[in-house]
Amino acid sequence: MPPTRVALFVTCLVDLLYPEVGESTVALLRDAGVDVDFPESQTCCGQPPYNSGFHEEAQRMARTLLDAFDGAEAVVSPSGSCTAMVRSFYPHLFHGTPDEQRANALAGKTYELSEYLVDVLGVGRIEGSFDARVTYHDSCHGLRELGLTGQGRRLLSGIEGLELIEMARPEACCGFGGTFSVRLPEMATAMADDKLDQAAATEATVMVAGDSGCLMHLAGRLSRLGRQMRPMHLAVLLAEARGLRELSEARP
Repeated sequence: MPPTRVALFVTCLVDLLYPEVGESTVALLRDAGVDVDFPESQTCCGQPPYNSGFHEEAQRMARTLLDAFDGAEAVVSPSGSCTAMVRSFYPHLFHGTPDEQRANALAGKTYELSEYLVDVLGVGRIEGSFDARVTYHDSCHGLRELGLTGQGRRLLSGIEGLELIEMARPEACCGFGGTFSVRLPEMATAMADDKLDQAAATEATVMVAGDSGCLMHLAGRLSRLGRQMRPMHLAVLLAEARGLRELSEARP
């Protein structure tokens, strides 16, 4: 039997900038019959310092997650990037330390949202209504580290009125990459513009992705270029299509 009680790993960007993504994630999980806990002691997963080579600092941050989710049956996050940090890199980060066993345990029970719904709970598709032409961006960590390919698209396939049009290269990086976009802003901007040109060619009005970092980066370029396409997290679109956003906000 799959876990029917999970802990929400909300991530920094969702907590600070996109709370509607967290609300939508909780609503979708509850709609699927899953009880959701939120350990308030969780902080950053440590990915920014880890990617910049500051592994001791990353360990200090990461231990807050080891403590916060120690008793959780399963952990679900609306971010392929942060999920990949825990699953793929925590075992390396804590190898040979007293926390190695706890890091491996957390890595083994942490899932990205669409992955948990489709691969663990066996959700075929989510029924609802959302009248729009949509294109899908495959975020790098979800695709390359977690192997997420069709889960998000499968969940969208039951939405009435939604027309999914693929970009020429949906797997191409958007250019965010966390600290990459800070260190190499010109390259990051060029990559974002290439991605937005691909999206524009589909004539979609909405671009969907499973990572708030990608969406934040692309939203910034959309604004500066004066384009009207709406960047939207998969969880938010699915919750809106199901009419669950209000339910999420009303329940304790």
